[in-house]
Amino acid sequence: MTSDPGFTCSCCGARHPELPMNYAAEAPAVWDPAFADADDCLLSSDQCVIRARYYFVKGLVEIPVIGSDEMFSWAVWVSLSRENFSRAVDLWDTPGREFEEPYFGRLTTDLLAYTPTTLNLKTNLHTRPLGERPFVELEPTDHPLAVEQRTGITRDRVREIAAAVLHPAGDGRR
Repeated sequence: MTSDPGFTCSCCGARHPELPMNYAAEAPAVWDPAFADADDCLLSSDQCVIRARYYFVKGLVEIPVIGSDEMFSWAVWVSLSRENFSRAVDLWDTPGREFEEPYFGRLTTDLLAYTPTTLNLKTNLHTRPLGERPFVELEPTDHPLAVEQRTGITRDRVREIAAAVLHPAGDGRR
């Protein structure tokens, strides 16, 4: 039996061919495109440095989808201290890096599907084996994103998120 992976958007009423199970932020919320040409700034697909003073790594906030073996994920940016960033970079291509203690950081991606803002939520960044993006564990607070990470979300919630991301009119916060 095949199931239709699409969904009808609650915002525009259109039928979308598939239900996205992941979203990615291109850069930390504090990144400015004007930084791209600066010698003391860097933005790659996994790491970011701003003015040689602020350091970020991209990781995944993973959320189980209730009643399935699926995982919904947000690829987000986490700020790290200079020391933790240096350590993570030093081990970036080293087998066994997944045995490192997690690095404390703060979420620097504003996910518009959540109120209040997700900016500055406390996290632990867990490195994984080579080739895998780090796992972002949120501090277990009552913030809706942290609750969803702990308890999971329904497919209906995944549809709500898709509508909010595809149509960010206003600011899309629920």
